[in-house]
Amino acid sequence: MAIKTGKDWRDKHYPNHQVQKNVKDGISSNHFQDSSMSLEKLEKDYWDIVSLRTKEVTVEYGNDVDTSEFGSGFPYSERGRCVEPKKEPKNENLPEPKFGTKDYYKETWWNLNNIPCAPDSILRHVRVGVTGINVPWLYFGCLFATFCWHNEDNYLYSINYHHRGAPKQWYGVPGTKKDADGLERVFRAQLSMKMRDVPDLLHHITTMLSPKLLQNGGVPVCKLTQYAGEFVVTFPRSFHSGFSYGPNVGEAVNFACHDWIAYGADANERYRTFARPAVFSHDRLTFTMANHLQEQKKFSTCKLLLDEIQRVVAEELSRRKKLIQAGVRDVSDRILLPKNRHDQLDEDSANYDDKRLCHACKHICFFSAVACECSQSKVSCLRHSHYMCRCSTERKYLMVWSSDDEMKKTLDEVTAFCKALEVKAQLMAEGSNLVSIEEETSNKAITPIAPGATRDKVAHMNEKILDVSKGFFHVPESFLRFRDEPQLVPSLQTIPLSTNQNQGAKRPLLTHDTSSSTIGSCEPTEVIELLD
Repeated sequence: MAIKTGKDWRDKHYPNHQVQKNVKDGISSNHFQDSSMSLEKLEKDYWDIVSLRTKEVTVEYGNDVDTSEFGSGFPYSERGRCVEPKKEPKNENLPEPKFGTKDYYKETWWNLNNIPCAPDSILRHVRVGVTGINVPWLYFGCLFATFCWHNEDNYLYSINYHHRGAPKQWYGVPGTKKDADGLERVFRAQLSMKMRDVPDLLHHITTMLSPKLLQNGGVPVCKLTQYAGEFVVTFPRSFHSGFSYGPNVGEAVNFACHDWIAYGADANERYRTFARPAVFSHDRLTFTMANHLQEQKKFSTCKLLLDEIQRVVAEELSRRKKLIQAGVRDVSDRILLPKNRHDQLDEDSANYDDKRLCHACKHICFFSAVACECSQSKVSCLRHSHYMCRCSTERKYLMVWSSDDEMKKTLDEVTAFCKALEVKAQLMAEGSNLVSIEEETSNKAITPIAPGATRDKVAHMNEKILDVSKGFFHVPESFLRFRDEPQLVPSLQTIPLSTNQNQGAKRPLLTHDTSSSTIGSCEPTEVIELLD
């Protein structure tokens, strides 16, 4: 049914479309005899539909398909490298498989099942499967299937692989605080009434807004076209959106480098503002990182961890003291609570965390919580105990999972380790030869040119990008495209933004259910919205 609908729509709007399929040098590509179905024309048509209501279109999009239930496009590791490991004892001590072999694709960290658990990914400590976070999602797109403006949960990194099919068009805004806040400012200006009623609208991933409006608001926007066999990596807090040029299959997952910790703290504070539950406890993951200090290789990233632990410990101990002085009872010596685990976040830990969400802000009360005699289930974080109920302070009591001494000890350990890394960094800066064997080995292992990079350049050498705007941007480091394997080699290009001339015309509203989305009319603004 979907195929017939697509063919009918194509014949109606692109009656002269013909496709020739050529295979040259092992690279398959489509060459259009009629330019009406070129990527440039399709991109212009997409924004005409959004901005000018030139056509009414229904699209189908199979998004967020759970790979743990329906299977991944990547083979599963036999050495326990994914979240739900399938270890074969006979394979544990084998050497790394060679590039191009079947085993290589099972075990490479570029396999999307494996990358969340890669050695330098913080998410390797999350040993419970969270779909869309450390368990990939599959995406089955069609022409104009849209993923609206959003950034990742907890401001994590993301990596998206295009398995096969038509290209995807991506738009991105750098993840700096200035640019991310700028995008939200433009959204509030264009959708003031909607965002007043739904302050966390951007978290719904249901609203598409023209890059031209962002550019006019002083927000830098970049774009790229993703082809089959290519990765797209988004950096923390970077907003991104886009659409498909036809039927395709993609897969995506999250990961986190050590420099993510500051972004995770910002995301945690933002979620508390909107009373939005986080996918995992930021405090738990921070202290789990502190329990694995040997993984910290650089002073700069260890300093980020130290700054976050200093902030958390200072606030926690200060608020405990104030609440006790105000009359809240400390019953930690009379109530036996299980100790917090700092080695990893497993399923039991995640289930326990779900039971101690703050009644007001939905923050996971990892270190301590305030409870009241009036309820057997309701708890509050130390910030919002006065919102929990109207009972007197004397009826409220403090439950503590991590004592003052334990938190201070962790802070002291991280401080000492960070100081040692700082001294080492200073010695290296002065020309010292104190380089570890591991660092020397890893540097020698890096290949000068990533496999596939040359092939990528040849495949897209004559590619043209729609040029209908006044402004051009280069793709920043926070929004890069990579191809195949394994070293990150950015493909920078000059990128124009599409514009539309008729500012006064009616714009479409893209309504959405679980199987389709339909374009209709809405108020004059270059916005489409997928309704919940």
